[in-house]
Order: sequence, then C-alpha cells, then structure tokens
Amino acid sequence: MKLSSKQKSYLKGLGHHLKPIIQVGKDGASEKFIANLEDALLHHELLKIKVLDNSPVEKKEIAGQIEKLSKGNVVQIIGHTLLYYRRFKEEPVIVLPKK
Repeated sequence: MKLSSKQKSYLKGLGHHLKPIIQVGKDGASEKFIANLEDALLHHELLKIKVLDNSPVEKKEIAGQIEKLSKGNVVQIIGHTLLYYRRFKEEPVIVLPKK
C-alpha cells in the first residue's frame, strides 16, 4: 500500500514517542530478523526498528528489504532508526487520514 505524504506525516506524529522494538545487527535482514518483525507486527501496526552500527547493510537498503519481505511501509528514516507501518488485516487500530 502506497502512503500519501499526509498519511506519512500522521504516522510520524504517532511514532514520535515510540521506542525501538527490534534491532538489525550483524546479520542484517536475516530470516530470524524477519521472523521477529512478523511476531512484533502481530501486536503493533506502527513500530521503530534500530539499525546497529555493526549491520553489514546500509539503512536505506535494509528499509527496502524490510518493505519487500514483510509487505509494509517504512514511513521515515531518522539517524539509525526506521519507523515502520503495516496495517492490521482485521480490525486496524490506526485510522489513516484520507489520501
């Protein structure tokens, strides 16, 4: 799902106070990382992901891999932190503004 700039801005506001839940380390976007992300996405529609210094892949490349593998959206990259959104299929908690 493609997000509009208005929707991204709204999600950035919601995500400002969040703490990173998952970290990308020396293994990059490995199967284990994706499994942990999928588990976290069962409980959170919006979450932060911390990219550690020892990650073998740049944060923009990791953002692309995460979007591709988990079918969500990286809303924002600030420093070493990604703000990630994937809507719940049933009963979404976050109601996005209209496009």
